[in-house]
Amino acid sequence: MKCDRCQNVAAYSRKYSGENLCSICFSDSILRKTAKTISKFNMIKNNELVCVAVSGGKDSLALLHILHQMSKNHNFRIKVITIDEGIPDYRNEALEIVKSFCGKINVDHLVYSYKDMFDLTLDDALNLRENEKMSSCSICGTLRRRAMDYAAKDIGADVIATGHNLDDNLQSFFINMLSGDTNKIGWMDPDTSKNSLRKVKPFCEIYESEIVFYAFTNEIPFQTEPCPHMNEGIRTEIREFLNSLEGQHSGIKNNLFNSFLKISGIVKDSNNKERRICPNCGNECTGKICSVCNLVLKLNQKQS
Repeated sequence: MKCDRCQNVAAYSRKYSGENLCSICFSDSILRKTAKTISKFNMIKNNELVCVAVSGGKDSLALLHILHQMSKNHNFRIKVITIDEGIPDYRNEALEIVKSFCGKINVDHLVYSYKDMFDLTLDDALNLRENEKMSSCSICGTLRRRAMDYAAKDIGADVIATGHNLDDNLQSFFINMLSGDTNKIGWMDPDTSKNSLRKVKPFCEIYESEIVFYAFTNEIPFQTEPCPHMNEGIRTEIREFLNSLEGQHSGIKNNLFNSFLKISGIVKDSNNKERRICPNCGNECTGKICSVCNLVLKLNQKQS
């Protein structure tokens, strides 16, 4: 089987489009699609400093690989931050992988820990939640958002870029729908160009399976050990459900993502009417205080 673009030996079959691509043409297609997404949703502007949040997994390291290439030919700069949740026997490996990769491409890398910022690790937070219904992923995600905000402001960044892919967005969409937390769907809109500190997802239109192949074909090292808390919520079940649908109906994830864009835009407009400033941290929220401050206050009360 030959590549549809250059006639070299094909290495990847993109079922939803019917394309067969060699490794070089496949990698070029991911870079171009990422650049198109960045442009479409106004993600990065001229002369900005981009804070690339890199965990050590395939998605964030692949994003760093692509943004590093783009920064050579476009007018923006990048710095890398990693959030250390303090998960024993898991995070240390990732930190070494990111440190080594950043050294190889000569990009600044800084680490920010939950312990330093919140005076507790993720495990401490999980032990303090008692009978609270929040899953480990929900607690960790809430703390991570605050940690990334702090890190971006600390390095003077204009925008935070994360490696969330199309599958991640669809899973979060389902989780928010099933939990009844529809306000969060509005916050998921890819265009954050009007926010004071923008958070962007340049891979939001790319399948997770394509990110995996991009990482392998470009020999990008990444942590393969899964987070020990990953199966506590329902995300894994939703992932398997969506993958099953895609296996039987190629392109259905793309169709669902287009529906998500329409819904998130409508909810976003509604959220904007209720937007307030959190009195504790100064970040935007829709309640009396933001979800991050609410969680941290609860945990600190239990800790004391």
